[in-house]
Amino acid sequence: MLRPDLSALASRLVEPPVTRFAPSPTGYLHLGHVVNAIYVWGLARALGGSVLLRIEDHDRLRSRPQFEAAILDDLDWLGFTADQGLAPQRARASAYESALADVRTRYQVYACGCSRKEIGGEWYPGTCRARGLAEADDRGLRVQIDAGAETFVDALAGRQVQHPANESGDLLIRDRDGHWTYQFAVTVDDHLDRVTLVIRGADLLSSTGRQLRLARMLGRIEPPVFLHHALLYDAAGRKLSKSDGAAGVRELRRSGQSGADVIGRAAAAIGLLGTARPVPASAVADLLV
Repeated sequence: MLRPDLSALASRLVEPPVTRFAPSPTGYLHLGHVVNAIYVWGLARALGGSVLLRIEDHDRLRSRPQFEAAILDDLDWLGFTADQGLAPQRARASAYESALADVRTRYQVYACGCSRKEIGGEWYPGTCRARGLAEADDRGLRVQIDAGAETFVDALAGRQVQHPANESGDLLIRDRDGHWTYQFAVTVDDHLDRVTLVIRGADLLSSTGRQLRLARMLGRIEPPVFLHHALLYDAAGRKLSKSDGAAGVRELRRSGQSGADVIGRAAAAIGLLGTARPVPASAVADLLV
């Protein structure tokens, strides 16, 4: 399913939605990002909503100023203009500290000395929960996640039932290098920014239940509506990455293509168009009707 039922989606939103385009400055934009921009700006325009631009630079080891500058330049060249200004995560340390302090008052937060190698997978069994480790610079912070289901209706994938305690276990809030984790930072951000419609790739569908749980733990009464769209893959069947130069926006610009050409190419690659043709950013809503 490529296009959501716009009437059904609108009925789930109390007012015109606030959504966000949230790239990580760890590389350049590629066609997969353009697909996401089509859905973000297209649905925002179709539903009379607004788009917030957020730079998700919680990973301070891999984030680079030159990538952030290139992302902003490429978005401008493509014609995607945000309605709300830049919101980099690096400027939100105090907000994350405040959210952590709030979570501590009601839930168990504990130091964790386990490495990724020791954990060996995505699920964390709570190894350090009862160890009583002192919080230190070389230890992460986790919050206990209780058993129970999170049920939600994705605007494309339909009804979902996830069990965060079984699928992720106790969630890491801050890692051993002192960086806020994606799961925690993005949930706090969406709460603070009053984001009501989260639009992202299908690879993140499995993490939605834990983010809904975190949002509730942070005091969010009405969680956002989620929509997870299909991904683009390379010739080997791998999800496009920021290192895939063949599909990079910068490379396509240098080849002489226009922003409308690139948007049309991305729309055709994902199946929103039968054949690639130029589509200006101002017309992406038409691709989703």
